[in-house]
Amino acid sequence: MAALEKNSPLGPAEAALPRKMPRDARRQQLIEATIEVIAKSGYSRTTMSEVARMAGLSHGLVNFHFQTKENLLIETLLYLSEEYHQNWTSETEAAGPGAAEQLYAMLAADFLPALCTPTRLSAWCAFWGEASGRPLYQENCGERDAAYNLHLEMLCARMNREHGYSLDPVRTARVLRVTTEGVWLDMMTMQQPYGPEEAKATLMSCVAAFFPRHFSAAGLI
Repeated sequence: MAALEKNSPLGPAEAALPRKMPRDARRQQLIEATIEVIAKSGYSRTTMSEVARMAGLSHGLVNFHFQTKENLLIETLLYLSEEYHQNWTSETEAAGPGAAEQLYAMLAADFLPALCTPTRLSAWCAFWGEASGRPLYQENCGERDAAYNLHLEMLCARMNREHGYSLDPVRTARVLRVTTEGVWLDMMTMQQPYGPEEAKATLMSCVAAFFPRHFSAAGLI
């Protein structure tokens, strides 16, 4: 251990950290710190040094795990994307089998407390909104976005088949997706912001306009 500490770029204290915390857990800690920094400072102004300060660690440790700022941002985006994917898929898997139950679970998942936080919303908005973040987002999240859109379209088509609606499922799904994204953005930019419950009620009002026999602003009827 003495030789390792002597030659390590991390310093004596941090050279021992992998023995105390698994590598994946340390990376997750740094990614969570990156989310905080992006939310606070924006995408372009995020630096590895600021991430290190937020995590209470050295710049050398951030560099050890990610090498470059680009790698750190990519890993952070992939982490958020996987979290989002797991969130809505697990909610739909736990819901009842009917189209209305599945649709409600999928849409309501966006407003669960673990996901719908000011910090995470700010980070998502930074990746969406800044020109330098959009190519990174499209390259790394396009496939999962397509899967989400396809599943939402499928549920809208099932609402037609199972409950006698006659809507264009592609356009209906697009409106619901755009409304969800718009509400997320609205929560971050309004001078008098509102919380997840009001945001969900706003989205459900939109769903109810399409499927009035099954939804209201309160959710599933």
